[in-house]
Amino acid sequence: MSTFETKEIVERVILLGVDVGDDTKESMKELAELVDTAGAVVLDSIIQSRERMHPGTYIGKGKIEEVKERVLELDATGVVCDDELTPAQLRNLENLLDTKVMDRTMVILDIFAKRATTSEGKIQVELAQLKFSSARLIGLRSSLSRLGGGIGTRGPGEKKLEMDRRLIHERISQLKSELKKVENHRELIRKSRDENLAFNVAIVGYTNAGKSTLLNKLTDADILAEDKLFATLDPTTRKLKLGSGQEILMTDTVGFIRKLPHHLIEAFKSTLEEAKYANLLIHMVDASNEEATSQMLVVYDTLRSLEVVDKDIITIFNKTDLMEEDMELPRDFHADKVLKMSAKTGEGIEELKKTIEDILQKQRVYLEHIFSYKEAGKIAIIRKFGEILSEEYIDEGISIKAYIPAEIFGKVK
Repeated sequence: MSTFETKEIVERVILLGVDVGDDTKESMKELAELVDTAGAVVLDSIIQSRERMHPGTYIGKGKIEEVKERVLELDATGVVCDDELTPAQLRNLENLLDTKVMDRTMVILDIFAKRATTSEGKIQVELAQLKFSSARLIGLRSSLSRLGGGIGTRGPGEKKLEMDRRLIHERISQLKSELKKVENHRELIRKSRDENLAFNVAIVGYTNAGKSTLLNKLTDADILAEDKLFATLDPTTRKLKLGSGQEILMTDTVGFIRKLPHHLIEAFKSTLEEAKYANLLIHMVDASNEEATSQMLVVYDTLRSLEVVDKDIITIFNKTDLMEEDMELPRDFHADKVLKMSAKTGEGIEELKKTIEDILQKQRVYLEHIFSYKEAGKIAIIRKFGEILSEEYIDEGISIKAYIPAEIFGKVK
């Protein structure tokens, strides 16, 4: 058994943040949710206002003494900082506080390690963890050996501390190779979709906005949908038959969050890029969340970083059944259409389907043509990829009125 392998413990932690004039209070509230999702208990939350984070210790000397006293008073097992710490900050802060120190990135990585179920998800998480830890081995050794378990030790947590840098880099190279194979497979699937002219809809949004619940409601996907951050990591694609008879593909993507670690963005790039190759984006927003507006900004910033641009967007303000009476819906100037919905109860589902069909139709061209009876194969293509409005058999042939994707117009005309 590894030196660091012990039974799972329930950690009792104090949250620590530095307010440099941004949305620190909201970020700290979210950090508390992340810590809860990771399985720890939050005892207290401490914020220091500073012009900038201390380069060596994250917080100032006086605040360190206050935190140390609070750790002893509450019998806390550790401290969780709201930002990603440098190796020096991690090491110095831990030595001064004499307790385990974690940062926001470690907590998120821990949750991802717990939630990953597919081989691709596990590869992506381990790759992100190893990249993150490779520059922090000294700090992490003392941090994780202090308690021997808890946040930051899931997945390859035990293994990585027994490796030297060379072995870690070898493992990173191996994981990158495995991930490349997965990415190539995903690319083949995308090419197949393109050849079949499948209309792809990607559901994006802040974590816990209701993306999985929506997919379940639309397609009976039966995927996990919990009121937790990052309830699902692995993208799920299902077919949805619209009222016109047209079949489209719906894909649930991993949720976004403030300060999403760049290691994760890199590792999950192939997964996140489902949005890049979609014909339409459904942006899910938790309308009952007081931070809905700032969460929307995070989503659009992340999409821009992934170069997801020039897409039709339907923004759904979800969980309207949970909104307080005095709450107003945010405004989304990026959206082509805005809908109100409760994915849980099904309210607004039919309107969403109709909106998808309207956008689908706008991306098509109108065809009115008489095909000879020898050209029945072309009509089969129209029926598969388009929407036939009328089909009449006359002496000259088959009279067709339909909406079809522009890509197949040249094949059938």
